[in-house]
Amino acid sequence: MSDIGVAEIPVDEDEQPLPPIAEPARNALIDGPILRTLLWLAWPNVIALSAGTCVVIAETSYIGRLGVESLAAMALVFPFVILTMTMSGGAMGGGVASAVARALGAGDVDRASALVAHALLIGVCFGLTFMLGMLIFGPSLLEMLGGRGKVLANAIGYVQIFFGGAIVPWLMNTLAGILRGTGNMKLPSLVILNSAICQIILGGTLGLGLGPIPQFGMRGVAAGSLTAYSISISIMAWYLFSGRARVIPKFRGLRIRRAMFFDILKVGAVSCLSPLQSVLSITIFTHMLAGFGTEILAGYGIGARLEFMLTSIAFAVGIASVPMIGMAIGARRIARARRIAWTAGCISFVSVGLVGTVIAIFPDLWVDIFTRDPGVRAASRQYLSAAAPMYAFIGLSIAMYFSSQGAAKVLGPVFAQSARLVFVAAGGWWLSTHNATPAIFFALAAASMVVLGVLSAASVILTRWEPKRGAVAETCPALSAIPD
Repeated sequence: MSDIGVAEIPVDEDEQPLPPIAEPARNALIDGPILRTLLWLAWPNVIALSAGTCVVIAETSYIGRLGVESLAAMALVFPFVILTMTMSGGAMGGGVASAVARALGAGDVDRASALVAHALLIGVCFGLTFMLGMLIFGPSLLEMLGGRGKVLANAIGYVQIFFGGAIVPWLMNTLAGILRGTGNMKLPSLVILNSAICQIILGGTLGLGLGPIPQFGMRGVAAGSLTAYSISISIMAWYLFSGRARVIPKFRGLRIRRAMFFDILKVGAVSCLSPLQSVLSITIFTHMLAGFGTEILAGYGIGARLEFMLTSIAFAVGIASVPMIGMAIGARRIARARRIAWTAGCISFVSVGLVGTVIAIFPDLWVDIFTRDPGVRAASRQYLSAAAPMYAFIGLSIAMYFSSQGAAKVLGPVFAQSARLVFVAAGGWWLSTHNATPAIFFALAAASMVVLGVLSAASVILTRWEPKRGAVAETCPALSAIPD
């Protein structure tokens, strides 16, 4: 047998050289230029998530027309909605993308197809868990956060509709994670763009009413979201099961294997702790601010929506890095995987920080979209001036989080979120006992973002990404014979 990488020139019977054998097609995710490939994968996500930003703006705008109580109600339910979307999309969806990408990077298409089927089963189970949990405990949680009277009633109405169909966003984001794991960023992004347009139209129509359609309020906004997500599921499921993707789910004769669940959950389940802790931090902070009144709470909710909008940029870049890093890890190209991670981190830090700083200097560019209430406007300006420049560190932490998913080493970013949670809880308790003003609480939120970003970056520096030889052998025995 000739040495690996040395090709023999074929000859015919008359010893005449034959045309050279064509080399296998190069995989741009493994071999292409890092920055150009990363940006090529990220731009569809940026467009799609920008459309998601339009949804955030539109929802907050027409919810504002329903009254200050509805804005405050949305501030109460927003952490739970974000938890659902980040756990199903960024956390478990990232775990699915990582597992599929590592299998494809190792050249094992059959394993990748089996992982897809197991991923869909996981999505259904988690969706049912969220549905039951929020329908049973949601009203009590909203009341614990400070919801009272009409604010609480509006929040409960939204929760009953949205989480009654919680399996829908879980399936949508699982399907998107599968396609992203194959390196296909365009279709999920196109579907999300379509979903955003439908969500704005349907949510506004059902929420505010139009012609013969009555005004359903917060319930209508939630119903519009679920309808738009269902359309997205139909498109992606058709594409996946029709055989147009690089993998096809294997349900016929499927053997449920713990190793397949473990390969996804060792990244996805652990990753879920990160948004859980992030939302818990926001929830604690929301509870503290609720004591200052409806105007402060609504003003903070407007500022928090900007954070969601800007971090979606980091999400777009970060999720693009998952298949690149996953395939590099599967092919045992660790140095390339780390270069991808730091490239994504720099892009996220600079882009998010730049926009956040502009909004901090000119907050009315954002606040004017949502409200004319003087008290709410003042609270929003105060929060944005303190926190918006620090969104850069949130962007950095998101990039490090997704990079760690691609490498299947997510404990570091999860512990960074734990540190932020402790920082917010301890700092908030201390401020509460010293009669601090809302401005001081806003400064606490900004400082917690710096803590999260710095610790997330440090965790990537300190964590070894080299896979164990046993794990490589299980994924693709041929790779285990290649020397390091």
